[in-house]
Parts: sequence; structure tokens; C-alpha cells
Amino acid sequence: MIRIHKGGQEAVIDGGELVSYRVDGYEFIHQKGSPGWGQSDTEMFPVIGPTAEASYRVQVPRGNALQDQHGLLRDMAYSLKGQSAAGATFVKEYQAGTPVKNTKYPDRSPMQWGVWPYSFHFEKSFTLTDEGLEVRFTLKGERDMPYMMGYHPAFKLRSPRPTVQAGETAVTLREVLAVGSRALLLPGLEEVTLKDEKILHLRTSGFGHFMLWTEVPNMICIEPITFYPYAVAQKDLHQGFEFLGEDARQFSLWLRPDSATRT
Repeated sequence: MIRIHKGGQEAVIDGGELVSYRVDGYEFIHQKGSPGWGQSDTEMFPVIGPTAEASYRVQVPRGNALQDQHGLLRDMAYSLKGQSAAGATFVKEYQAGTPVKNTKYPDRSPMQWGVWPYSFHFEKSFTLTDEGLEVRFTLKGERDMPYMMGYHPAFKLRSPRPTVQAGETAVTLREVLAVGSRALLLPGLEEVTLKDEKILHLRTSGFGHFMLWTEVPNMICIEPITFYPYAVAQKDLHQGFEFLGEDARQFSLWLRPDSATRT
């Protein structure tokens, strides 16, 4: 466990996973063991969305890649690159064609190994500032490598009627629950606000969209994404790829707590 501090803020990171973010003792992150989800955050890369109906194969320029839901990055372990009192950086390295054991196999998936035909370097950093917590991702890899990028953090809910403010629209928890496992798309947005007992502003860079998911009333996942996977059939998931250039790509999510309590 790595703990970083700044003022009244504390974040706890366990092997690259953000398991706690407290501001003056108030916990914003969904806790493992609570109903809803067995994690508190993860990344969706190099694909977003389910692949079972396409026999776990995703079309790429180098043929077919074997990918379970949300890609193989989540099945790889982070290494600690560096840390300070208010920050920490983690790294995952992948060599093209290396089989990665699918953690869902055999209980939740028949696919034992994931394989991606491109090499990449993936960094995840956490930095506490005076305004809040920044989570930044840096992607380097082979030129023209296809990819989708998504971040999947889960937030603890306490009030009976929380909402997510998306522009002029207030999305209710009931609306998110009604969509189910497909997740509710919030297109073309870089900032939303979670209004629960406390108010939390979420601002992104590099993603372009959000989607909302939960199946329980005590938790909500607010996920910045580059592509909404349910816009196409699973066999056509490749339509959502972007392609890496010579320079690294960066994606960020800033969590900025509001000092006000929701009224």
C-alpha cells in the first residue's frame, strides 16, 4: 500500500489501483467488499467493451487479437516507477505477442490467454494538488498501433437520490440502473459533476466521452472513454480504434472535491 498526502487529502494506492481518496476524512472511492464491484478502479485497454460474441477476437491490421472484455491490460501487474509525498507512478510493459493469463478463466470466461500483436509502455500516475487528485495515463508504443482507452473508477454513494450533472442534464441513479450492463453514454463531454452527500467535479483530457455504470444503489462508476463500445456490434469493435503516432498519448482525470455539501 502506498499512501500520498497533501493538506487534508489522502490517497491510497494498492498495486496501481486507487483504493481510497479521502478529503478531510470523507471517502469518495467505492470500497472493496461493499456491494456492487470487487474493484475500486481499473483501466480498459487496448479495447473497451465485451468480445464474447465475436469469439474473443478483435480485428486489427496485424490480424486478430485475442481480448476478453475491456482488454488485457487489467490482467497485467503494475510496477512502481517512483513516488513522493504527494504522488506515485506505476508502469506496465508489454512485448508484442506475449500471452497474458486471463484472470476470469475458467470461472467467468472460456478464454485462457489474451494476446496483443503490438508492444507498448503504459504509465499511470497519481498526483495530489491543492485542488484535488490528478490521475494521468501515458501511452507509448509502436507507431500506428490501434487502441481504445478508458478509465473505470468507482465512487461510493451515500444519499438516496444522487445525480451526475452532465452539462444541462442531471442524470439520476435510476436512469443508470435502468440501462444495466451496457452503461449509459454521456457523449462529447470532458467534465461532469457527481452530486451526492458531497460534490465531486470530474474533468478529463484526451478521452472525449463518459459512460456511467452501476447495478447497486451504493456505488457508481463514472468512466471516461475514447469510444462507446455498444455503438457497434462486437464483431465491428475495431471501428472504435484510434491509432498511435510517434509521440506518446496522454489522458487525464482530475477529481476536484467541492467544499460545499449537496443541498
